[in-house]
Parts: sequence; C-alpha cells; structure tokens
Amino acid sequence: MENIRAISLMILAMAGFALGDVGIKLMSRTVPLGQTVLMMAVGGTLIFAVWTRLSGRKILVRALAHPAVIMRWGAEMAAAISMPMALMLTPLSLVTSIQQAGPIVVTMAAALIFGETVGWRRWSAILVGLCGVLLVLRPGTAGFDSNAWYAVIAMLGLAARDLATRAVPRSLGTLQLATFGLAAMIPSGLVLHLWLGGLVLPNATEWALSLMTIIATVLGYYAITAAMRIGEISAVIPFRYSRLVFGIVLGILIFSESPDIWVYLGGAMVVGSGIYMVWRERRLRHSAA
Repeated sequence: MENIRAISLMILAMAGFALGDVGIKLMSRTVPLGQTVLMMAVGGTLIFAVWTRLSGRKILVRALAHPAVIMRWGAEMAAAISMPMALMLTPLSLVTSIQQAGPIVVTMAAALIFGETVGWRRWSAILVGLCGVLLVLRPGTAGFDSNAWYAVIAMLGLAARDLATRAVPRSLGTLQLATFGLAAMIPSGLVLHLWLGGLVLPNATEWALSLMTIIATVLGYYAITAAMRIGEISAVIPFRYSRLVFGIVLGILIFSESPDIWVYLGGAMVVGSGIYMVWRERRLRHSAA
C-alpha cells in the first residue's frame, strides 16, 4: 500500500513539474524571461520559507554553509538559468526528453566520483541512454537545434544537484533544503534579467500563469520528496519517467508541437535504459540479501 501511495505521489510530482514548465514557456512569450524566473523564485521561496517556519524549523542554520549544500546551490543556479532558456527557445517535448537522462548521468557520476559499483550491464545501459540523448539532439545534422544545449546544461545541473544532495548533512531538513534550493533561482533570475533585459507590468492572465507555475512547482517538490520517503526507491523511481509522457502530451496539446521519430526513439532509449538500471540494481540487492 505504501508503494502505491508513493507511486501516485511520484506521478503527481512529474505532472506538477510538467505544468511548471508549461507555465514558464507560456509566460516567456509576453513577460521577459528574467522577470518570469524572479516571480516564480520569490513566490516559491516564500511558500517554502513559511512552510519551514510552520513546521518548527529555522530557515537559516549553520548546516547551509556545508560545502555540499553550496555545491548543490550552484548546480541549482546553473539549472535555473539554462532550463528557462531551453523552455523559451526549444520545444517542450525535446526539453523533457533530454531531462530524462538525469538519473543515468547520476548513476555514471556516482560510479566515477563516489566509487559505487556499477557492472558492465548497467554501463551498457548508460551508453544506450546517452546514445538516446544524441538521437534527440542529432548534432551535426539538419535537424539539430543549437538551443537544445541549454536543455543539456540544465540536465547536467540537476544531476549535479542530485549528486550533491547525497553529501548534504542529515541534520538539514527537506523543507530547509527546498527553501534554499528555490532561493537559488532568485540570483539566476537577476542574471537572466541583466542578460536579456526587459521589465513589464503583468496583466491578470500573466499573474494567474505565474501563480499556477509556482503552485505546480511547489506541489512537485513536495510530492517527489514524500514519494521518496514512504516508498521503496526501486519501485518509485521508474515512474519518474512519466514526466516524458506529460511533456510530450502537453507540448502537442498546448504548443501544437510535432515531435519527430527521433525524439520518440531517443526518448524511449533513455527511459528504457533508466528503468533497466533500476531493475538491475533491485535484483542485485535481492541477490545480496
């Protein structure tokens, strides 16, 4: 029963993140991107800050100065600059497909950096997943969109964030970490504002879009945290790839996107290799037990 609840929360989280992506992409049409990110960052940070205080925890604690937390914050900043750029300049389905490679990169980096044991089967799955990303990107061909590199940078930033999270002191609560993480979007928004310029007074529709984006993102953060805490990781993680389905469907319905066969094939390779790695790890744990 706990796994069913956790899986439902994971799917809810992916839907929330996909809706947040839609909100940023829609707002960037009429509101300068830096201002869009700032509105989302300030609103989300305030919500998590109030939530943290209501839970009885302090917002600013000494553990925030830990090197792993600082590294995580820097990775969040990189992702918060490149992800909105990718959403503004490239199709949602393409961005979402590339993001699915995050867990694969985390597994590869964990083996190379933390010395975790990864057998030849999972290394083969990593290679297949990375080939899937190349199929989506198709560098050097007529179908290559150079703006897609923003999505790759965002994916690497989020993967670095997940790796840094492993070394974060356990004394630091999830809400504290989420507050600090979303706060990283504030300087990112300022960088985008200085880079791209522009400032407008949002109308009622744009304020509503901003509110939807903030709520969807906060809901996604909360749901994915709860899912990882109450369910078995090996049972829950595969449903993280449901974000690809949401991204493609929303891209088609809202932005009239038409993903080509390479996006579908590359996305399937990335998702398939990720699910295989989770299954393989679960099998090895059962064998060890």
